[in-house]
Amino acid sequence: MSTTITALFDSRSDAEAAKERLKSARVDADHVHVHDKSSAGYKETGYSTHEDRGFWDSIKNAFVPDEDRHTYEEGVRRGGALLTADVDDDRVDEAVRVLEEANSIDIDDRASQWRSSGWDYPGAAAGATGAALGSFDRRETAGRTAEQEEAIPIVEEQLVVGKRDVSRGGVRVRSYVTETPVHEQIRLRNERVNVERRAVDQPLSAADTDAFRERTIDMTATGEEAVVGKTARVVEEVVVSKTAEEHVAEVDDTVRRTDVEVDRDTDVETRGSTFRDTDKRI
Repeated sequence: MSTTITALFDSRSDAEAAKERLKSARVDADHVHVHDKSSAGYKETGYSTHEDRGFWDSIKNAFVPDEDRHTYEEGVRRGGALLTADVDDDRVDEAVRVLEEANSIDIDDRASQWRSSGWDYPGAAAGATGAALGSFDRRETAGRTAEQEEAIPIVEEQLVVGKRDVSRGGVRVRSYVTETPVHEQIRLRNERVNVERRAVDQPLSAADTDAFRERTIDMTATGEEAVVGKTARVVEEVVVSKTAEEHVAEVDDTVRRTDVEVDRDTDVETRGSTFRDTDKRI
């Protein structure tokens, strides 16, 4: 089974080089052709239609939507070259890789550039239907083809288990100052100076020769008073700490996955388990 692939290049020399690279890569490709302004069926003005297919008439197995077909034709009209090849289905990806490495043009990006400059393929402006512009007759390559493709994504969930911090309670320790009255006793001593006069009647002795000299006696009385002082001592401490332990938690959940069930009409002949358009563009 084979698929027709198409690739646009800026010049014929690039397209011919890509053709040689296909051969060097030993890609099993048949009907490899390069089309440019010199090809039979090329139209300098206008675009191909169902009645007048232009150079597409030589590409027997290609099925290209109108918009893409006219974009390729515009690329050829602007000096590019179109390469087409029939490639076995199991070698399509390899052939596409070879052509991409050969500097093929991103046709969608190039069409966007042309549209930004005011170009658009005529079917959009004229409001014509695909039949009026002539989508090519549906052709089969090795017995099968597809006019359109729709994809159903196969989605599969995966369980991701993570961790987060949660509050498990706590403690707050606050210190404050209290005052307690204290009563103590202390014995204090006080001195007092007494002065008294005594009556004496006795003769002056010989030893009291200096009895008539002047003299002074000083005597000071002292006393005690209570002095209050304080000392601080650490008598106890409150320690706040935390410990951590680890354990294994069992997580049970469900994940979803989409599956596809294929019901085939009994009157439609199918071959293989997958379908692909006969045209693959680069």
